[in-house]
Amino acid sequence: MNSELCPPDSPPSTTADEESHRSKPEISGGFGSAIALIRAYAGTLGPREGAVAAVILSRPQEITQWSTQELAQAAGTSAATVVRACRSLGFRGFQHLRLELARESAPDGALPDDRVSLVFDSARESLRVGGDSVDREAVTEAAVLLSGARRVLFAANGFSAPPLQDAALRFATLGRPVEAPLDILAQQFTARTLGRGDVVLALTHSGANTHTLASCRAAKAHGATVIAVCSYTRAPIPELADIVISTGAVGVRHAVDPFFVRLNHSVVMHALLSETESLLTVPLGEQLDMREVVAEALTDAPDVEGGEKATPVVVPKNL
Repeated sequence: MNSELCPPDSPPSTTADEESHRSKPEISGGFGSAIALIRAYAGTLGPREGAVAAVILSRPQEITQWSTQELAQAAGTSAATVVRACRSLGFRGFQHLRLELARESAPDGALPDDRVSLVFDSARESLRVGGDSVDREAVTEAAVLLSGARRVLFAANGFSAPPLQDAALRFATLGRPVEAPLDILAQQFTARTLGRGDVVLALTHSGANTHTLASCRAAKAHGATVIAVCSYTRAPIPELADIVISTGAVGVRHAVDPFFVRLNHSVVMHALLSETESLLTVPLGEQLDMREVVAEALTDAPDVEGGEKATPVVVPKNL
């Protein structure tokens, strides 16, 4: 399973308490509802884990915006007990529980016949939430770091990889090359070669992706600065990052990965690109060079009847 969907909170434990619950089904096994799963098994937990379940059931919508520590404080227990309770209830950990609760709290109105209109309406609502959520000062601070960094690493995987790869390509057209390896090990190898004056930009919906976290921790340990773009402000990566840009959590109930979250991620990356562009000075000649790359990738369709070859496209130098 893709770690972007259900990232573990910590390495698996083998305590007796967890062994007693290993036969319980996970939400992905067809139980159908996170709340139903919690209600079904809350009575089988001990006092401390039971207190965690009670808080979740009484405040499920608030839990989606909490950290592990905040839930622990509300239940009068420890963060480790929260993670154990979540696993005892059939989840991979707290982050997995939080994602499932967020999916269930999303609007679930009846589907109209015009599904195309529904999608565009959902996109507009998603962008409204994202526009209200994004911290403008954080975007400006991140742009300053990206424009002046010695090296920049873009790190993401799973559903987060496509919007980040798109952004990496666009940053290159500004004359601000970035390193954006697709392979998760290559990301971690690269992170270990960074140092002071370098930047890692990590993109993740959950903020708890195991592999992206590993890259950020490695880079930070070597003195690099970490910028996190994610949906939540309280998660492992935001807690680690120097700058956090949150787009808010939106999605469709029971979706494997909420598409409209990725729409917001793409838009905020473009906003970050725009802010960075305003800080860079790209000579006109270099701008034309970038446009020639695109022009040279185009060709006219050949004249099939006459057998004529396509005429190459040339960008005029006096544009």
